[in-house]
Amino acid sequence: MDGSIQVYYGNGRGKTTASLGLGIRAAAAGKQVIMVQFLKKKHSDTLELLKKLEPELKIFRFEKTMTEFCDLTPQEQKEQMVNIKNALGYARKVISTNQCDVLILDDILGLIDYGIMTSGEIIDLLSMKKETMSILLTGQSLPEEIADFADCIYQISSIKEDMLPILT
Repeated sequence: MDGSIQVYYGNGRGKTTASLGLGIRAAAAGKQVIMVQFLKKKHSDTLELLKKLEPELKIFRFEKTMTEFCDLTPQEQKEQMVNIKNALGYARKVISTNQCDVLILDDILGLIDYGIMTSGEIIDLLSMKKETMSILLTGQSLPEEIADFADCIYQISSIKEDMLPILT
């Protein structure tokens, strides 16, 4: 995984879980891992559990609402844009200062779906990375320009889906 750009995308569940699994494996191998989550709710029980993995794996959510972005009113979405821009600024800083070995940009591809970023802007962000840093991107859709830029691409889809009782 050293120095690669990996993408986990698709309509199936498990993109965040797959990237987080790689992050945990990297942290267990002594690597510094940072995850920046986009378009997620402000709080969840999972986030509280994952905070226990610090300082080896640090997770940041900049959104300040208990509602998912797609369910916000246009005014609330506008307010959330400030938080999303802060998250992007933080991700840019992490990349430019080579602050970690593995950077997970969870649901950053969703920013394209909402018209918050363009593929070109994400490629510009990825172009800043040093050779040794690995970056993982997740989201539902994958524009061709980013696919061409990635080293590894994993498409996650559901053949048969039913939430496990433990996850409901």
